[in-house]
Amino acid sequence: MAVHPGEVYYNPRCKEKIVIRTPAAHTGGERAVMDLYVEPGGFAAGYHVHPFSEEIFTLVRGSLRVHLGGRDIILDEVGQTVTVPAGTVHRWFGNTEEETSFAVVELVNRADRFEQLILRQLFGLAQDGKTDAEGRPGLLQHAVTMREFSDVLRFTDRPWPVQRLVNGALAPLARLLGYQACNPDYMNRRPLEVAQPEELPDVVAARLGAVGGRR
Repeated sequence: MAVHPGEVYYNPRCKEKIVIRTPAAHTGGERAVMDLYVEPGGFAAGYHVHPFSEEIFTLVRGSLRVHLGGRDIILDEVGQTVTVPAGTVHRWFGNTEEETSFAVVELVNRADRFEQLILRQLFGLAQDGKTDAEGRPGLLQHAVTMREFSDVLRFTDRPWPVQRLVNGALAPLARLLGYQACNPDYMNRRPLEVAQPEELPDVVAARLGAVGGRR
């Protein structure tokens, strides 16, 4: 099922909410723009890389700490931006204890695959209580899902060749036990809410317009 503007997706484990601004279906799968809301204590699910995709965060409200390539970057001013190049280890965290932070996130390249993995599969698993405290799937689920989506996201707690070997060994058993890389229940699950994306400050809207025009 395609993702549509205004759809709202929740990850209760990571304390994050995403509102779709521009879905991948509107850009031929190459670019998606999402509003990311992070509650106090919220975080991305594990340190990871996007092997072929660039990710850009632009702050609208609150504060985010983005760990990027071994250093922390604090976004705490409206319009402040950080770009995560493809293949760079990163993770973001809510950086305020008092309010929900809001940033616009652009995903460039393989955005349609990103929507499938993150918004459908991983968020669905988190909603059903089938992830660990960091929002990551268990060993057998990890084997089939992360093997299928290795072009989109790779966790970095273990070297990728080791993960590839382990996932390849466990995937047949996982499938035999009923684990699915793309669970149809999640792929077709309708969002609980549809909302109008917030009006953006001029400095943020201008940046999105300029970038969108160049893509």
